[in-house]
Amino acid sequence: MYRLIDTHAHLEEIANIEQTISDARRANIIAIVAVGSGLVSNQKVLALAQAYAGFVYPALGLHPWNLAEEDLNHSRQFIEANVDKAVAIGEVGLDYDKRVRARADKDGQKQVFREVLRLAHAHTKPVLIHSRYAWRDALDLVSETRVEKAVFHWYTGTSSVLRDIISRGYFISATPAVEYHEEHRRAVKETPLEKLLLETDSPVIYRHGTAFEYESRPADVLRSLKGVSQLIGMDEAQLAEQTTVNALKFFGLSRY
Repeated sequence: MYRLIDTHAHLEEIANIEQTISDARRANIIAIVAVGSGLVSNQKVLALAQAYAGFVYPALGLHPWNLAEEDLNHSRQFIEANVDKAVAIGEVGLDYDKRVRARADKDGQKQVFREVLRLAHAHTKPVLIHSRYAWRDALDLVSETRVEKAVFHWYTGTSSVLRDIISRGYFISATPAVEYHEEHRRAVKETPLEKLLLETDSPVIYRHGTAFEYESRPADVLRSLKGVSQLIGMDEAQLAEQTTVNALKFFGLSRY
């Protein structure tokens, strides 16, 4: 069995959390980064990290999908007040899908993103970035705010932006979509191994035509591992070891 880390899971959205944690441990997952997306979500993430201390690690976020519903000042204040309990800031970022922009325009999204990036920089925290259709703007803001560590989660953007992400020392993460999603597969294939993390984004539902459909859990990080292994032609054990070392260093999980 390989040591693995799910670097991005929305654990607070999963009902059967005891079974989920048990299944993850059986899959030899040694840590899960539980990712917040707003005030209530962040509160739940901190509670989960306390309940499963040493296994679940909290990231506090403000997701662009949620901006219209959030009390932004209260949400930012909560993140700042609890930032020392977190291993990262996230999920945060930009989303330029027209359905999201109808509720939170580009300028408003950028303002919030810039503020949380400044917070991350001030506290030297890594950032977990959502960047759908906003890859260049997201990268520009991360660079502008001088954030040292960032991962562009589930990256499906252009190769030109990806090259700049890598050249600036940032990471991307591979999800189980690497089994079938062509843009994601291309990005993973173009990313140096030392800049790659594995994740599930659980409980996202993954579907590929009529081939399969399932609601993901952290144990499905094994699918991310196998998908990347097959895509780049690397032994699973070697890939698992490198991506786990990457995650340990990225999040500062030195006890391993």
